[in-house]
Amino acid sequence: MSLKVVTLGCRINTYESEVIKQMPSDIDAIVVNTCAVTGEAERQCRQTIRKLRRENPDAFIIVTGCAAQIAPEKYAAMPEVDRVLGNLEKLSAVNFKKAAPAYNVGPLSTLSEEPFSSALIGGFEGRNRAFLQIQQGCDNACTFCIVTKARGKNRSCPPSRVLAEAEKLIKAGFTEFTLTGVNIADYGKDKPEYGNLTSLAALLLRSFPAIARLRFSSLDIAALDDDFVALMASEKRLMPHLHFSLQSGDDLILKRMGRRHSRADTLALCSKLKAARPDIIFGADFIAGFPTETETMFANTLTLVEEVPILLTHVFPFSEREGTPAAKMPPVRPEIRKERAKRLRDLNSRMLTAYFKSLKGSTETVLLESENRGISEHYIHVNLLTPHKAGEMVRVRIVGHKGKELLGEVID
Repeated sequence: MSLKVVTLGCRINTYESEVIKQMPSDIDAIVVNTCAVTGEAERQCRQTIRKLRRENPDAFIIVTGCAAQIAPEKYAAMPEVDRVLGNLEKLSAVNFKKAAPAYNVGPLSTLSEEPFSSALIGGFEGRNRAFLQIQQGCDNACTFCIVTKARGKNRSCPPSRVLAEAEKLIKAGFTEFTLTGVNIADYGKDKPEYGNLTSLAALLLRSFPAIARLRFSSLDIAALDDDFVALMASEKRLMPHLHFSLQSGDDLILKRMGRRHSRADTLALCSKLKAARPDIIFGADFIAGFPTETETMFANTLTLVEEVPILLTHVFPFSEREGTPAAKMPPVRPEIRKERAKRLRDLNSRMLTAYFKSLKGSTETVLLESENRGISEHYIHVNLLTPHKAGEMVRVRIVGHKGKELLGEVID
């Protein structure tokens, strides 16, 4: 019997989907691991479930993840769904047995009080890069975010467990790792004896010379300090690419979002990081058309992207999430949200093209995810002109670009 998992959303879902795939089960089932980061994301979850039922009329469909945790009754009422599991319940093998109940979603209070819990995994199907989950949940109160209601409070993973999983994955052949969680920058705040994100990263690199490349998933500017910058400067196995959860470049909008950083904080930290690692590049998440955002406020976001500069953006038009404070704020018209998102993406495309042109003739170290495609140190996809062995780390000369990907040839 097997569990086929369809993963929607973030890297922590990707990690937990691997945990689910390794669950012993006495049923063949399709598991949909859902996302609820925006209203649009949840709409896509329901669309995916209906499509899976049309394509697999006799399948046993289990729905879990953040959308199922937040609105379990909604998914239990869908005729396409056979079982609904919460975010805690999806990590227990008993819930993937034939005799398990059709509805098992614990309250948020149970989720928040549960200590960090997840199975050690030995690999990632179809991937040559590994994720290490180091924490769960979030203590922030961003006005647009529903994830705290789906994941509970910040809970950090014991360093010994992180080391044990890293060792297991290294033995499986992985050399590149990404530290992931809901808000990894707050690692250790609930357990000071664990240290913090900087000390954990240093411990991993010190313990395992076999780790060739270490990355961080999305980071909160407000939680990063000079020790983090110093580690980025001294440890070249930390990749020269960081992705931030910025959301806006305007201070008033940041305040209304409930963010913990200011525009000045972003500029100051990025300046320090560029001084520490001159070749570093930045990525960031942005919300276009947040409630009350004026054209002037949006312009502050555009100028921030140029000033830093931020070369790899994830841009989302604001999408109301029922149950969040932002959903009750005076809205920006939907067509304006979409237009601003397009302008921000267009700016990013122009900046990225200029950056790619500057790389022509340079060399990049690329981890090949397939025979023709891999990821550079700067987290840019590189397509090879001639195939090479998947899983290898190779030096590549950049010869051009196509869209948002570089073109290169392996240097013998």
